[in-house]
Amino acid sequence: MTFRLLNTDGAARRGEITTAHGTVQTPVFMPVGTLGSVKSLTTEQLAGLGPEIILNNTYHLMLRPGVDLLEQLGGVHRFMNWDRAVLSDSGGFQLFSLSKIRKVREDGVEFRSHIDGSKHFLSPERSIEIQTRMGVDIAMAFDECPGYGWSRDEVERSMELTHRWAKRCLEARGGQAILPVRTDRIVCPPPDLFGIVQGGIHPDLRKRSVEAIAALPFEGVAIGGLSVGEPKGEMLDTLRYTAPLLPADRPRYLMGVGTPEDLLEGVAAGIDMFDCVMPTRNARNGSLFTSVGKVAIKNAQYAADEGPLDPACGCMTCRTVSRAYLRHLYVNGEIAASVYNTIHNLSFYLDLMKGMRQAIASNSFKHFREAFLSRSTREP
Repeated sequence: MTFRLLNTDGAARRGEITTAHGTVQTPVFMPVGTLGSVKSLTTEQLAGLGPEIILNNTYHLMLRPGVDLLEQLGGVHRFMNWDRAVLSDSGGFQLFSLSKIRKVREDGVEFRSHIDGSKHFLSPERSIEIQTRMGVDIAMAFDECPGYGWSRDEVERSMELTHRWAKRCLEARGGQAILPVRTDRIVCPPPDLFGIVQGGIHPDLRKRSVEAIAALPFEGVAIGGLSVGEPKGEMLDTLRYTAPLLPADRPRYLMGVGTPEDLLEGVAAGIDMFDCVMPTRNARNGSLFTSVGKVAIKNAQYAADEGPLDPACGCMTCRTVSRAYLRHLYVNGEIAASVYNTIHNLSFYLDLMKGMRQAIASNSFKHFREAFLSRSTREP
């Protein structure tokens, strides 16, 4: 992987990441394909929206279909017929969310499957092995995500564990025990590896964590442990403090955040990469992002509305069907509602990132940001 910085506009950055499966223009939003599928869309429909990279999840794929079968079938790219880049979450965040059925130890995390209750163990070494055998382009280091409300001492102990695990991830990635994915068509080398900065909402811990992770030879650095229950103001304060501390010569990734406004704040702070389930989850719940604010498509006011969902959007949904039809599909539980809604919400996010890249290139990001925020507060 290579990273090239192309433009800056204040702290906002425009760049490109070159992977074995193509070049990724940044800042970038990565649609979440947890189980090798972005929910509600076929791979062909997803590709038609134009994302250059998506996210898969180690925890879920190790349980189903299992890494042995994934490796046998040629890795996640061949499995889902996806020819562009893939980044994988290490599984750390999912284990954070399973706090009642997991036990954290120095050597790793023992947990029970949310599917059938079977016992499993995930360590830094095992996480890197699985991600390598999945054949992803970018893997994440295995970390512990502290919860909001933990004491400062608990957050500090957790952060130091993440630092020790980060070193073990790098050692595993370079170890002889980690073999490439081999098939009759491809040989996938060990993936590039991003480290994760933790430290909760404590500035001094965040600074220490950046120093520890940035000193290690990771290809990129991520901010983890945000949007885990803390108030929005504390999340943004931590983001704005931490992002400028990250290495300027490597991609900067803000994990699991968030709303369109969060993406704007992240780019303004110098972040390059984002992921979040919000556009796809909201789509399935009938909450649709538009250029003038969110639309709750179930509302009766749209029952006879023949206009497009968003006149400013050129996606297939906005070009071909009305708000009235989208409401009809949604209130009747039709599968097509999720398809149409997901196509639109992902298009909205991807177009937002494209607009930000263009604004940074033309040194007009501040104006772009202000104009977007002004429009998004209007009544749709």
